[in-house]
Amino acid sequence: MDDSHPLEAACRSVARLVGATPGPVRRVRVQHADVVVEVEWPEAAAVVAGPTAAEPPAPAADDDDAGIHYIRSSLVATLYHAPEPGAEPFVREGDRVKVGQQVAILEAMKMMIPVEADQAGEVVKILVPDGTPVEYGERLIAIAPAEV
Repeated sequence: MDDSHPLEAACRSVARLVGATPGPVRRVRVQHADVVVEVEWPEAAAVVAGPTAAEPPAPAADDDDAGIHYIRSSLVATLYHAPEPGAEPFVREGDRVKVGQQVAILEAMKMMIPVEADQAGEVVKILVPDGTPVEYGERLIAIAPAEV
C-alpha cells in the first residue's frame, strides 16, 4: 500500500490522534470501503498503562534526580532522534528547548508522531538510543528546567 492510499492516510491521522490523547485509548476503529481495522485493549490495560501523557508518571521512590524533568513516551513505539536517517537530530545534549519544540519522533504502525518538549530548559541527557523501541511512560530525554 503506498502513502497516497486513503486507508494509509486515515491510519496516520488515527496515530496522531492517539498520540495526542491525554490518556490510554481503549479502542480504535478505521474503515475504508470494505476494509476495517480495529484495535482494542482490554480494560485492565488502561489501569496498567499508568498516568496520561499530560501527567507523566510520578518519579520512583529511589529517584534522586531532584530538579530534573523527563520527557516521556506517550505510547509504545520506536524512538527516532532525527526526521529521517542521516539527518541532524532534533536536539542534542546541551541544547536549550522551549515548550512545544519537537525533540524526537515516535513511529507506531508506520505512523510518525512528534515528541515535543513539555518543559523549557536544557537537554541534560538523551536517555534512549536512536531506533530503540520504547514503552508508554518511558523516560526519553532529561531536561534541567529553565529558571523562571
